[in-house]
Amino acid sequence: MRYPIGFTMAQYRHRRKMEKSGQTRYPTVLMLEPLYTCNLACLGCSVERHTGKLKDRMSLETCFKAVEDCGAPIINLCGGEPTLYPELKELCEGLISRGKYIILCTNALKLDSKVFNVIPPSPNLFLMIHLDGMKQTHDFVCNREGVFDHAIKMIEQGVKLGYTIYINTTVFKETSVDEVEELCRLVDRLKAKGILISPGYEYESVERNMFLTQDQIHEKFSKIRDFANKYKVSATPAFLEFAAGMRELPCAPWSTVNYTPMGWKAPCYLVGEKFIPDWETFWNKTNWEYWESRQDAKCKNCKMHSGFEHSAVEEAMKTPKGMLQLAAWSLTG
Repeated sequence: MRYPIGFTMAQYRHRRKMEKSGQTRYPTVLMLEPLYTCNLACLGCSVERHTGKLKDRMSLETCFKAVEDCGAPIINLCGGEPTLYPELKELCEGLISRGKYIILCTNALKLDSKVFNVIPPSPNLFLMIHLDGMKQTHDFVCNREGVFDHAIKMIEQGVKLGYTIYINTTVFKETSVDEVEELCRLVDRLKAKGILISPGYEYESVERNMFLTQDQIHEKFSKIRDFANKYKVSATPAFLEFAAGMRELPCAPWSTVNYTPMGWKAPCYLVGEKFIPDWETFWNKTNWEYWESRQDAKCKNCKMHSGFEHSAVEEAMKTPKGMLQLAAWSLTG
């Protein structure tokens, strides 16, 4: 299967529960950022996400309250670099005891000392290792030599230790589509479970002009879509059609909500119009209809996975053909 059966069923049960209660908007993923501290300053990352002080990290109690308030079955631990969070072991244990599935997004620099032999493998724990290209490209994006080689070593070690490992790749203006396919082949060689490929978001705080226009996204992803079914690509067929410019989708900013050291980020993980301390105000006062419409200038070139995968699944579920396509995709890979 594309994802483990427990992960897939947790999403399905949550969706059914929300639908039965009459809710049309609901979070499916919580992007939980316990800290804004990082050991890298990648070229495509927003400034606040790697300049925070460790002393300003969230407490375990604050993290767990955000998880309970949100109710999503999937917790995407990011930041910052989550392996730098001193209470990571206790956070993971608490999330797993609550029945949550954890996607730990990491640059892999500290996996051997902070995760391996510290946090045991679990069906509820996925390691999402960032690789924005092969060696030369990835080290350039990370702004440090040796990061790629270390990540490969950690993937190999993690697989041997029994961890579930995925790779996450961001496509930028200078990204070669041939290199993306080479990464897909690398996933197979390393025995990782899959690769999530998404176009980068144009953060205002990033000075370098490395992000794709919508036309450039369509051009690159039409080529990526052509070979995606040969590999363990984690994006759904409908999302890849959207990224390739073959269909339109509304944004679902409420499907992937973001809690940070500054509060709930509104309206979404990418666009920070404001930070709100409490869940009720964030959820009930954010103008979801406006952000769904994508009329804001900040949304012009956004085709990020976090905003549109939920909509892609919803669209697929509307027709027998779409449901069959989604089922076939889920069962392969």
